[in-house]
Amino acid sequence: MREVLYEQHGPVLLLTINREQAHNALNASVIQGIGDGVKSAAADPGIQAVVITGTGHKAFCAGADLKELDDISADDAHRNLNVGQEAFRAIETSGIPVITAVNGLALGGGFELVLASTFPVLSTRASLGLPEASLGLIPGYGGTQRLPRAIGAATAAHLMLTGARLSANRAYELGLTPVEPVDPESLLTEAMACAERIAAQGPRAVQFILECLNASRDTPLGTGLRLETRLAATAAGGSESTEGIRAFFEKRSPDFLQAAEPKIDGEK
Repeated sequence: MREVLYEQHGPVLLLTINREQAHNALNASVIQGIGDGVKSAAADPGIQAVVITGTGHKAFCAGADLKELDDISADDAHRNLNVGQEAFRAIETSGIPVITAVNGLALGGGFELVLASTFPVLSTRASLGLPEASLGLIPGYGGTQRLPRAIGAATAAHLMLTGARLSANRAYELGLTPVEPVDPESLLTEAMACAERIAAQGPRAVQFILECLNASRDTPLGTGLRLETRLAATAAGGSESTEGIRAFFEKRSPDFLQAAEPKIDGEK
């Protein structure tokens, strides 16, 4: 049985974690499958966005597969964590939008996958948390770094130190998701609609915006502004913007595929 399913829906690639009996827990195969799917999408000019979800209704992803952590050595754990860190960072810097459709529990590594995505869409049943400390562990796929940046240091500290969970509504109040939580039956429809709307924008413009957003997390303001100026000028001088502006004046939808320019490789 494939543990990550791939389905292309026009310009959107849907990735589904297919381990429902294990609450869609992350193992090496799942991490590899998600990473490969996002990399493939980023290299395919026919795909402009990715949606990641989990099978069933109970769990999006309940975290790392504890069977792989049982009695592991520190050296082996370090190697495994590096693989996960690199995979999640690759998602974040792939140059293509990645939306997580969270249909239930998103705990530990599952929450960290959400944090590495461009943004999540949450079911009203979603519940998010980093409970690693209750097992004598700490988050290892970026949670200690991305969560404070997303919701503030104090709230992040409380969640990690107590193991408390965020409801979907509380996550929305904190700005963790820009989309008001939706009924479980509508989740995938809403997430795919978001992805399709992004896919209708200028692909190069979307890629440049993502690059600027990543820079805003990692670089001083001055450096980020210089990057924005360079990419904004490149966009203004490209065939994609020519098509977009002409379509605006001609009162029609732009045909960005006709004006397609090659994707730029994401950060390594």
